[in-house]
Amino acid sequence: MPAPNPRDRTPLRGGPLRGGCLCNAVRYQITGVLGPLGHCHCGTCRKSHAAAFATTARVAWSDFEWLAGRESIQSYESSPGKQRSFCGACGSPILAAWDGDDELILRLGSLFDDPGTRPVVHIWTEERAAWFELGSALPTLPRGASQPDASATEHREGGKSASRDQANP
Repeated sequence: MPAPNPRDRTPLRGGPLRGGCLCNAVRYQITGVLGPLGHCHCGTCRKSHAAAFATTARVAWSDFEWLAGRESIQSYESSPGKQRSFCGACGSPILAAWDGDDELILRLGSLFDDPGTRPVVHIWTEERAAWFELGSALPTLPRGASQPDASATEHREGGKSASRDQANP
């Protein structure tokens, strides 16, 4: 199975997708389309989620709307120019975003609704937790998914972690 194209998009079915945090202080909705769903095994995703991987999808900022709790959002700069945002009360990861990017990286564990599509890839498997065994039939990419603008992204941070974080599906 070929690796997914990170520019592919899935239209939402049945209206907006809703999501939020564990304590319900933060709520959002998405209209429009989702990028490919993927499981990221990079070290920063594993640490920020305290899990073997983070399931993510790209969403245009123009398709994302805060419904409640925007003031509760806290952010952490995990890589130069990349903010990981979470609920300041309960700590639930909500999204990540590169400074100036027109898309955010949604943390799908925060969705209330079924996105109507399923993950298509495991990325950054070279950094996966040693105790986690990949058992799915999804393709695996030792590093991030390739993107047409990957070389420009690497210059933003000066190396591997820029392409790793930018490549989250």
